[in-house]
Amino acid sequence: MKLEPKKQQVLLELSRTLRLSAAGAQAPELPEKTELEKAEQAHKRALDAAAAAQMAVDDVENDILRIQSDERKLRKRERDDKQQLSAATDPDVRRELEHDRYAAKSRIADLMSELQEAHNEIHALRNNRDVHGARVDDAARAVETARRAFEAAQESEPVGAERDIDAEIAELRGQLDDETLAEFERQRAENGVGVEEFKAGKTCGSCSMVLPPAERSAISNAPKNEMPQCSDCGSYLVRPV
Repeated sequence: MKLEPKKQQVLLELSRTLRLSAAGAQAPELPEKTELEKAEQAHKRALDAAAAAQMAVDDVENDILRIQSDERKLRKRERDDKQQLSAATDPDVRRELEHDRYAAKSRIADLMSELQEAHNEIHALRNNRDVHGARVDDAARAVETARRAFEAAQESEPVGAERDIDAEIAELRGQLDDETLAEFERQRAENGVGVEEFKAGKTCGSCSMVLPPAERSAISNAPKNEMPQCSDCGSYLVRPV
């Protein structure tokens, strides 16, 4: 279907208003509420990422403590072997002590290498944790700002205000030609939607399907005055202006 971009937005609004009417909706959802919900979701994602970053730090810090504990035990073992060697005269005993001392020193060298790697890793992980912590703080401030805006919008919203949805529908229909309305009603009769948004350049707002890459590309590159259809549900898709 061909339709100039501004009229496409009118048709999208008509499609959504008709569905609101069918659902018995009387009051529009405040945009500030949507922004608050988005901010809260972003805050939760930031908290999850920060928790994962902290967990990574904790894991490596525990590794460092384990390595240091093992090192202390091995150094004590190496000292004990050395002390016993100074008093041992039996060749077999001395051979076992020398072997054990060599094994302890070899393992200590390995642990020192592991410890150095862990210290290098913990530095980067702590920086990453701090970055995520800062993002959590930013997200929390965004939530608070969005909450204040939502509360202010609620206070300014007229008490008991109701939408005259029938008048809105009539006004929107009056902006569209008969041919466009007929095609819209035909598609709406098929799937109950008719027209929806092409979200984030990949998802049909009607059926919520993530479309295949080739189809996404075709929709994105279609002429601005054309409304491509979703291959899954058939709804006409309006691209964001």
